[in-house]
Amino acid sequence: MAWMHAIGNCVFCGNIFDFNPNLVPSLVIDGEREPVCRECIEHANPMRKELGLEPITILPGAYEPEEIQ
Repeated sequence: MAWMHAIGNCVFCGNIFDFNPNLVPSLVIDGEREPVCRECIEHANPMRKELGLEPITILPGAYEPEEIQ
């Protein structure tokens, strides 16, 4: 059994966190996907709602290791 996860910095706050690179919310900057931590998503969603935008959905497992076969 093997597990996959990545460790990186949040594109907004700079904090280091671990995540599933296939599921984590991200932004594309200069052609590269940059991960966003859970705290920044949870902070942004109320502001998005006030602006009439859809909240960013955190997919199940986005911040957990993924079992690979």
